[in-house]
Amino acid sequence: MRVLMLSWEYPPFVVGGLGKAVAELVPALVECGVQIHLVTSVPEGTPSVENDGLLTVHRIPTPNTIDDFYQRAEYINELLYNASEQIVRMYGPFDLVHTHDWLTSFAAIRLKNAFHLPLLATIHATERGRGHGTLGSEMAQRVNSAEWQLAYESWRVICCTEYMRQELMDYLQVPNDKIDVIYNGIDPAPFAVLYGTDLAEVRLRYANPSEKLVFFVGRMVSEKGAAILVRSAVHVLNLMPNVRFVLAGRGPELSYVQSLIHELWLDRHVMLAGFISDEERNRIFAVSDCAVFPSLYEPFGIVALEAMAARVPVVVSDVGGLKEVVKHGETGITIYPNSPESCAWGILHTLQHPEWATQRVENAYREVLTTYNWKRIAEQTRAVMERITAERRFVSW
Repeated sequence: MRVLMLSWEYPPFVVGGLGKAVAELVPALVECGVQIHLVTSVPEGTPSVENDGLLTVHRIPTPNTIDDFYQRAEYINELLYNASEQIVRMYGPFDLVHTHDWLTSFAAIRLKNAFHLPLLATIHATERGRGHGTLGSEMAQRVNSAEWQLAYESWRVICCTEYMRQELMDYLQVPNDKIDVIYNGIDPAPFAVLYGTDLAEVRLRYANPSEKLVFFVGRMVSEKGAAILVRSAVHVLNLMPNVRFVLAGRGPELSYVQSLIHELWLDRHVMLAGFISDEERNRIFAVSDCAVFPSLYEPFGIVALEAMAARVPVVVSDVGGLKEVVKHGETGITIYPNSPESCAWGILHTLQHPEWATQRVENAYREVLTTYNWKRIAEQTRAVMERITAERRFVSW
């Protein structure tokens, strides 16, 4: 099996969940015997080719000088296509093209048509989903059109939850029998090495010994619900004064969240940690008493899996993929979306009943090791690829 894969992000340049998912999926596919040539963009510099057995990473320098993001994506896709065309001629033939989201779809569709290669798309989220069913700007409409075109041109479409399957059917008119649901996964190893180690110094950086520590990490955008968590802190502190809230991440809502903390007189109880490394995130998870993700929209919710892998009790909104990943009362607590009061209830229930929280943590960790195992996910993905290549043999292009 030889695959030409396109991804907007790949380590060390990872921004969000798409990049994390691709970073974990690719080596797992290689372990399953899939030979991959991965084409990805990097900030302007020198093009590079990195070969490691069955994996070859082609890093294509791209500019960051076009303000309109959609136009920039179109231009970068032109560069990715030109590079990929040469890769096909030099390293081909390939069995299929696999692309992730609309960001690299323009190049992927051109490759499909130029070389008669079946196209597999993994769609991690949709623009209409982020807009709660609406397209509020010209940019959103253009992105939605690109997503529709990608789904239409693809032989099959992979998404990460049953929730996303319904979204693809409703918003992009993808036939049900064209969709494969394959969950994202998590590597528990970076969290497991911290289990049982002395992290007292780390905890002291974020909370006093007498305080419970509640942790949130994510982009500071409205859909992640950081403001909801801040408002819930008022209700929590009324009943449990010794709680420290730590919010990590950057984004356009950061200044708003900061002003909200000050407005609610929460400066002594809520810390904005800003950007943190993955290593520091893992350490904070390890010393936290509760991890909270009150998202308004979440196609999957990889951050919940990270918390589960770190063996910290989770509280999440009952939305999107989160309600599939976290089973209420079994592997975590789910709360009503956009409700500070419900969020506070979930936090208080977790902190006030540690014995129940401990049982949920054990259940959640068992799920991490079985359901969300990258080896299993890679095998499912390879099966989809093999189905496509088998069907392709019976089709004249």
